[in-house]
Amino acid sequence: MPTKASTTKKTPTKKAAPAKKAAAVKKTTTKVAASKATKAPKVVKAATPTPKKVQKMESEQPKNPYFYAVGKRKRAVATVRLITQGVGEITVNGRSLEDYFTVPSQQEVILSPLRITEKRTSFDITVKVQGGGLSAQAEAIRHGISRALTDSDLGLRSTLKHVGFLRRDSRIKERKKYGLKRARRAPQFSKR
Repeated sequence: MPTKASTTKKTPTKKAAPAKKAAAVKKTTTKVAASKATKAPKVVKAATPTPKKVQKMESEQPKNPYFYAVGKRKRAVATVRLITQGVGEITVNGRSLEDYFTVPSQQEVILSPLRITEKRTSFDITVKVQGGGLSAQAEAIRHGISRALTDSDLGLRSTLKHVGFLRRDSRIKERKKYGLKRARRAPQFSKR
């Protein structure tokens, strides 16, 4: 059992450590106080209102106004712009129509709404299309051109609707089911 003399005995190193800490704290507080005293107070200037630019209220027409529409078929999505004051140029993803769609039947699918409405040389057409195959992309472009034509002239709606170019063909690939090989194809049945 320890004696009273040994428990009351204190080591001098423990006393020195708190004294050093207190001295360090006093030095830092005096430095902070000295730095605050030497800094000049910040002068806040009154906010002056900046003059706003006056916008012209005139209705300025853009250089080449266009009609915008989106066409879809299967997985293909086509964004179509019919640019007014055109000569009949068609660009698909930055390439000409003949370069992108080399099959003549696909070119005819795309040009069919323009041929029916007799607007082949009235507009320049720029198309961005993605997804699906070439046939689905061609039909998506046809759908987009038909929608944009109805935006440009509502009188064309009845002719395009009668032919069926304004209807979104909703037939898409059916999802695969578990237990089957494809959407509906079942594995071969074995009786034994």
